[in-house]
Amino acid sequence: MSWGGAIGRRVVVDPPRIEGSMHPRPSACAEGSYAPAMLAIGQPAPDFSLVDDTGATVTLGSLLAAGPVVLYFYPADFTPVCTAQACMFRDWTQELAAVGVRVVGISPQGAASKQKFKDKHTLGFTLLADPEKKVIRAYGAAFLLGLFTRRVTYLIEPAPGGGVIADRVVADLSVGPHRAFVERVVKRAVGQGSSGAVGQ
Repeated sequence: MSWGGAIGRRVVVDPPRIEGSMHPRPSACAEGSYAPAMLAIGQPAPDFSLVDDTGATVTLGSLLAAGPVVLYFYPADFTPVCTAQACMFRDWTQELAAVGVRVVGISPQGAASKQKFKDKHTLGFTLLADPEKKVIRAYGAAFLLGLFTRRVTYLIEPAPGGGVIADRVVADLSVGPHRAFVERVVKRAVGQGSSGAVGQ
C-alpha cells in the first residue's frame, strides 16, 4: 500500500499537511539538541523492548507479528489532553481492529501508573512505559533536551526484518489531528477491498 505525500524537512503530517502544535517548532531550536527529527515515511521503525501495563515485556517485533500498529507517544498519564487522546483511541479500537490494526501507547511513566490509567478509563489497548525515554528519543518524540515528550502518532507496518513507518502525525496540544490520522488509517484500509488489512 502506498502512503505517499511530500516529506519535507519538518513536515508533520503526510498527507494532508497539518500543523497542530502550539509548542515552539523544533526547527527553531538548535539542530540535534532540542528535538530529534521525526521518523520519515518509508524509514525502518526502530525495534524496542519495554514493559507494559501488566509488567510484561513487549517488543515491536511481537506487536507487528499480529499486524500493523498505531504507535502513539504522549507526555503523561492522567493529564487532560492525554486522557482525551487515550479515550479517543479507545473509542476507535474496534474500528481499527476490524481492519487488522492495533493501538499501543508509550509515555515515560511506569507500569503501575499505566495500569491505573488504563483501568480508570477502560482502555482496551496496551500501554508501554519508557522511563528512560530511549524509545521516545528513537522515534523523534523527545523535545527540549528530552525534558518533554511530544504527542506523536505513527502507523507502523510489518516489513522484512522489522517494521516500516507508513504514516505519521504530530500535534502537541490537540487531539483532533490524531483523530483525523486514525480516520485516515481506517478509510484507506477499507478502501483496499475485501482483504481488510493495511499494508497488503
